[in-house]
Amino acid sequence: MAQTGNQPTDWEKLWKQYTQSLDNWKQMFDSFQKANSEMQKNFNHVMEKAFTESSPDTVKQFGENWQKALNQAGVDAFKQFGESFQKSMTESNVEAWKQFAENWQKTYSESGMDQMKAYGEMMKKFAETWDFMWPQKTKK
Repeated sequence: MAQTGNQPTDWEKLWKQYTQSLDNWKQMFDSFQKANSEMQKNFNHVMEKAFTESSPDTVKQFGENWQKALNQAGVDAFKQFGESFQKSMTESNVEAWKQFAENWQKTYSESGMDQMKAYGEMMKKFAETWDFMWPQKTKK
């Protein structure tokens, strides 16, 4: 396609728009990965602290409350999560927990958008359950 004067062709405009949107997508994806990594690191710190500073009964109650919150939210994708979580609770040690967390985080982080959305809902319910069991002292 020939260019008339200094005006870009439709193809050139389309290419520029596409490459800009691709650059935007890449930036958003990189931001998402960074935020996800930070959230996972903090999640792991929270659970490690819970295992080392809370009683086994409290940790078990937390797990049950989290599962209940997920079920009430209608997040059916977490049946496997529940079974794996119960197994890690039965073993009741930090290493079993870390293995469980690594497996499900990898599973939900590597899948498509539906899994990403479900993963976000799961972590939201984690925060709500945490706040329910250990309310923040700074709330007014």
